[in-house]
Amino acid sequence: MKNRDMTWETLSSEYLIRRPWLTARRDVVRLPNGVINNEFYVLEYPDWVNIIAITEDDKFILIRQYRQGLGETNFEIVAGVVEEGESLEVAARRELLEESGYGGGTWTKIMEISGNASTTNNLTHCFLARGVKPLSSQHLDRTEDIEVHLLRRDELFSLLSSGEIRQSLMAAPLWKFFYENK
Repeated sequence: MKNRDMTWETLSSEYLIRRPWLTARRDVVRLPNGVINNEFYVLEYPDWVNIIAITEDDKFILIRQYRQGLGETNFEIVAGVVEEGESLEVAARRELLEESGYGGGTWTKIMEISGNASTTNNLTHCFLARGVKPLSSQHLDRTEDIEVHLLRRDELFSLLSSGEIRQSLMAAPLWKFFYENK
């Protein structure tokens, strides 16, 4: 089977907003069939990391925080933004320490996913950290209000399978983990 080039040609771009946590642009694009779309919107973000962190005594580190978009308080794995010039693993280790106070252990990158390849330009890099331990207190940003929870494997699986972990960028690596670690 021959794969044809399906790349769109960007004819022009215009930034509508450029803020630290939201950058949106409107592109005018030409599809391979010649159709021109005058209004295609892309949200630009830096890459993100998230971490399935397991303590030395086999507990999973979950955080719980309010999410304005859904208007809900949810359980999540630790996650955050990759700072400019920062390596992916360094960013993941920093985020785990800042949000939970845990660190150390053995780290493996387990997958790379897109939250919405249609309209966002970044990737989420997912890590598994085994054998982490408490190293310090949390070091939260001024706008963060995060609770740390240590859950047994069955408790985490119950949250995941019941739909209580609603963030897809966090559910995907967790489902992969449970599939590969039956």
